[in-house]
Amino acid sequence: MDYRILPPEELIEEGMVAIPPSKSIMNRRLMLAALTPGMALPPVREDECLDITVMRSALSAIASSQGGRIEINAGESATALRFLCSLAAITPGCDSVITGEPGLLRRPVGDLVEALRHCGATIEYLAEEGHAPLRGIGGSLAGGDDDIDPSVSSQFVSSLLMAGPLMADGLRLRFLGEPVSLPYIKMTVAMMQARGADVELAPLSASVAPGGYTPFLSDDEADWSAAAFWYEVVALTAGWVTLKGREDDAPLPLPADSLQGDSVAVRFFECLGVLTEASEDHPGAISLSPSPEVFGRLDLDLKDYPDLAPALTVTCCMLGVPFRFVGLANLSIKETDRLQALVEEMDKVGCMLEKIRDYGLEWEGKRHPLTAMPEFDPRGDHRLAMAFAPVAAYVPGIVVKDVECVAKSYPGYWDALRGLGFQTLDPSEPMPESMQPDE
Repeated sequence: MDYRILPPEELIEEGMVAIPPSKSIMNRRLMLAALTPGMALPPVREDECLDITVMRSALSAIASSQGGRIEINAGESATALRFLCSLAAITPGCDSVITGEPGLLRRPVGDLVEALRHCGATIEYLAEEGHAPLRGIGGSLAGGDDDIDPSVSSQFVSSLLMAGPLMADGLRLRFLGEPVSLPYIKMTVAMMQARGADVELAPLSASVAPGGYTPFLSDDEADWSAAAFWYEVVALTAGWVTLKGREDDAPLPLPADSLQGDSVAVRFFECLGVLTEASEDHPGAISLSPSPEVFGRLDLDLKDYPDLAPALTVTCCMLGVPFRFVGLANLSIKETDRLQALVEEMDKVGCMLEKIRDYGLEWEGKRHPLTAMPEFDPRGDHRLAMAFAPVAAYVPGIVVKDVECVAKSYPGYWDALRGLGFQTLDPSEPMPESMQPDE
């Protein structure tokens, strides 16, 4: 399905947006619950995204397996694929085939598999070396000393660390390079420590003592990665928006001292004219408001925050703020090559971006005239689709294709966008008369 998007007809003055639970925290919480004896999975929330649903389904299949082979489809979720590799490997009697949609099968998993094999796991590739589908035979893992390249994905490290307390000798990881998305590894360590694990993280290593986990419940937060797209909306509309959890679920906070590294969006978007305050009317919520203070240029190392790159890139382009973003080498192996996609799609609004080899993007403000109404193709990437939609505030009538892809992380996104006054139309419908150009 495609949407033609029109901006609000009036200024957004009292916008309210529901933010879903953090999929990073929830998927770790699910994994850790599955590794804790006697611990039930956390209750389902109505606003959970597809990545969390996939993880729940897989954990239930593993828990209910009775020695026969099971097939687990991780869909498009790289988090589920990588976490389940370790879980299946350390679950005695689990004979599992882990597969996924074509996009997921292109994403790398080889370094993780080799590390698990070194710990004693039995895993084989069923097609292309280094990629799913995989078959694993679960059993006791020895653990011990192991190496991992954390520059491809922090999920490799998190997956191994969470399994570490159940390994006979614990786990001592040496990092063959500098970790990407380090805040996600720190999140994993903090959640493990809260559950009684003896785990330590150093700049180029991590260690976990054997011993297992004890039950622990309360560490849910709303998703800061999702919140970034509403910072973009406020920056481009100069509106006022409050971000909070759903009314019909237990409210989830967006804390300043979040486990999520992407809470740095507060600081980055302040440079782009968005101020953040704790909401006076809604506990745990935050209020976003516009500011005239916009930097004339933005230079950032996003190695620890790559998921913020789409929202920041589009915001800078539409505000006319030149930028240089580095530390983004792993964006080429996300749902799509996000670096190349951003270059090509921002060209549709006249912004001539350039790739900095394979690790960054920059824009010096060079433009060319718009020759056609932009039709953005997110290439099935949820974060690109959400980043492109607010461009309608500057170019009414843009089209975003494949809008269903946002379900991977934020199934309520389009409803929330409409709740702020944006319109989503079938592209085959004529533009409203108010949007037609004057003759």
